[in-house]
Amino acid sequence: MKPVSAPAHPGPEHGSPLSDTDIRVRALETLLTEKGYVERAALDAIIEAYETRIGPHAGAQVVAKAWREPEFMQALLQDASKAIAALGHVSQVGDHLVAVANTAATHNLVVCTLCSCYPWEMLGLPPTWYKSAPYRSRTVKDPRGVLADFGVTLPAETRIRVWDSTAETRFLVVPLRPEGTEDWTEAQLAAIVTRDSMIGTGLACLPQGA
Repeated sequence: MKPVSAPAHPGPEHGSPLSDTDIRVRALETLLTEKGYVERAALDAIIEAYETRIGPHAGAQVVAKAWREPEFMQALLQDASKAIAALGHVSQVGDHLVAVANTAATHNLVVCTLCSCYPWEMLGLPPTWYKSAPYRSRTVKDPRGVLADFGVTLPAETRIRVWDSTAETRFLVVPLRPEGTEDWTEAQLAAIVTRDSMIGTGLACLPQGA
């Protein structure tokens, strides 16, 4: 089978604002829709979902709400799938979302040792390093060393708990809420919740100068 060649497009050197990757993606979209493999409306719906409803901003909103509302935090930790469904977020069929909260004594870290199982609806597309063999193997054997690679240094007495995702169960870390944010709005709190902090490879931190 011969490889499909992308139609000729003006590249960045010819003044196009699109990168080579963007050009190839658009060429593939055109080919799939013209061949009838994908409906344009369905493709647009998927793109719109990932741009507006799916991604780290969705998880950040959930975490911010949990920080501000103890009752929601309790519901999230008891049954995360049910809690996020009440907010309009629906997990993929067969997926069960489990939320685990960091505390001063325990730090949670998520990995998928078999492949790259990941809470797409809450965090969007998984980062490349999450799917890499070194991360998947080292996280179980040396979680503190992995955290150090991400610039996260925890007190020696802090317990690190590793959660192994599966096709049926995905995990969302609720990071520790930074001190000094007691009067912040939900939007302000969501802005400091990063994707990495919801995987466990980062922390929710105050902006510099705050």
